[in-house]
Amino acid sequence: MAANVLIAEDEPNLVESLSFILRREGWSVAAVFDGEAALDWLRASVPDVLVLDVMLPKRNGFEVLKAIKADSRLARIPVLVLTAKGQERDRRTAEQLGADAFVTKPFSNREVVENIKRLAGL
Repeated sequence: MAANVLIAEDEPNLVESLSFILRREGWSVAAVFDGEAALDWLRASVPDVLVLDVMLPKRNGFEVLKAIKADSRLARIPVLVLTAKGQERDRRTAEQLGADAFVTKPFSNREVVENIKRLAGL
């Protein structure tokens, strides 16, 4: 089964490598580069999994996560928080806001793929 994945990440090289890895798994991938665009995209189309960076322009990942979980249409979307901010405080914040998984950069491709498979129920 294929998954639809939205990547919200402002670093183009990372978007490119993640997209390549996920498409190689047979999944369809869309990408946005800031928090506002992520929310706009989610309101128009619901993915199977959202890969969400914390440090995004316009609205950071924690603000996006909070908005998603407060919206009954979007609250069920599994969210993988992907961040360079690996401190325990950030992990706790992500969990309190409803993140389903938390992966720190640099990450292994396998770790991201395994988390997305689990979140998408594959």
